[in-house]
Amino acid sequence: MLTRRTLLAASCIAAVSLFACERKTEPAQPAAPTAKPAPAAPQPAKDKKLRVGFAQIGAESDWRRANTESIKAEAAARGIDLIFSDAQQKQENQIKAIRSFVQQGVDAIAFAPVVETGWEPVLKEVKQAGIPVILTDRVVDVSDKSLYVTFIGADFVEEGRRAAAWLGKATDGKAMVAELQGTPGSAPAIDRKKGFEEGIKAFPQIKIIKSQSGEFTRAKGKEVTETFLKSPEGKQITALYSHNDDMALGAIQAIEEAGLKPGVDIKIVSIDGVRAAFEAMVAGKLNCTVECNPLLGPQLFDTVAAVVAKKPVDKRIVTKESVFEQSQAAEAIKTRKY
Repeated sequence: MLTRRTLLAASCIAAVSLFACERKTEPAQPAAPTAKPAPAAPQPAKDKKLRVGFAQIGAESDWRRANTESIKAEAAARGIDLIFSDAQQKQENQIKAIRSFVQQGVDAIAFAPVVETGWEPVLKEVKQAGIPVILTDRVVDVSDKSLYVTFIGADFVEEGRRAAAWLGKATDGKAMVAELQGTPGSAPAIDRKKGFEEGIKAFPQIKIIKSQSGEFTRAKGKEVTETFLKSPEGKQITALYSHNDDMALGAIQAIEEAGLKPGVDIKIVSIDGVRAAFEAMVAGKLNCTVECNPLLGPQLFDTVAAVVAKKPVDKRIVTKESVFEQSQAAEAIKTRKY
């Protein structure tokens, strides 16, 4: 006979069993949703596209146009983001462009200065912004040379010396020279005059009897030469030295219009080495051109890449150049790239 305690124990066991069965048959509760992973932070591109600001002087000559084309073409070939500005031969336009480059956060700034002086304030602003500056073709006159990293270009003084050496040899050391100077205050005008004057010291009978700026343009070169030929000293002129080819080509027109034979009645030596000068030599109207290589694009962007990578570069990078006489022109023109 079951006791009351036994019955109570059996009842508890049955209740526990029933509760356990009910727990087993309950549907599983869904797991709490997990948080989505945070998006990965954007990683900088392994090959960041360089951004370079270039302030060009203008398009005053065949040389300058070839220089611009070389820079633009090389930047495009390397995938460089080039911000290009044409100053139209005005320093204030270049200064404005340089400040704009700083605002746009470029990696480097390059420019060919219109004139030598007046750059210190804006270059100090660029230095404070931590942007390296590279000069091309022309240098600046500043008290603090750390305001620019390097200068890539020709030795203008040496070009003037080469022109003088050629003229001394071609005229047996005797000539009355009319000089067409470049833009007043510009490095090539200052240095090409200096070099020529140094060079003719070896030839006491070569004298400069007329000298004036032709502003590096063909039209002004023609205008100034017309004035030279009409002056009291005009009939004494036996040679013309031009600081660039474009002014010399203008002078050729003026000489022909005056009834004289350029290259014969008046010997002509100029500087740059553009294709039109070679054509004039082939035609017998220009006697000599001293090369000044405008194709600076490859050198410029090699230098930019080195500077941005914090690699050392020379403070002065000189371009290689030659002197071409009339007798070499027909053959040399076949390989000219500008």
